[in-house]
Amino acid sequence: MHRTVLGRTIAALAFSLALGAPASAGAALATSAEVRRAPVRHPHGIWKAVVPPGHMKAEFGGHDPLGLAAGARIQADCSLNWIDPDTGKLYCFSSATSQSIFQDWPQQNIERAQRVWTDLTHSGS
Repeated sequence: MHRTVLGRTIAALAFSLALGAPASAGAALATSAEVRRAPVRHPHGIWKAVVPPGHMKAEFGGHDPLGLAAGARIQADCSLNWIDPDTGKLYCFSSATSQSIFQDWPQQNIERAQRVWTDLTHSGS
């Protein structure tokens, strides 16, 4: 971006000199047209939309639901997560691939994971 602004300023200066205008007039014209103000920023930055309002408890004890649906207990640290817009429940994932595949069919994957989770927690394993 710096090169683009500098290039435009130089081009405007060269153009104004070619027309016979004073050098300072062309530079002033180019710089005033190129100056843009930063947008108003939210005090919480870009994270205002993704930070939960309070502490949320992960479903399935923080295990990856896609792993559970496949019959494996894979602990996730919740750095990759998804909140169900219908229920507001938090689901944690061990990888971006797992999250992406899960989100293709979230309700079906939640149902499969719930069945396996129920079996695993009731069997004591």
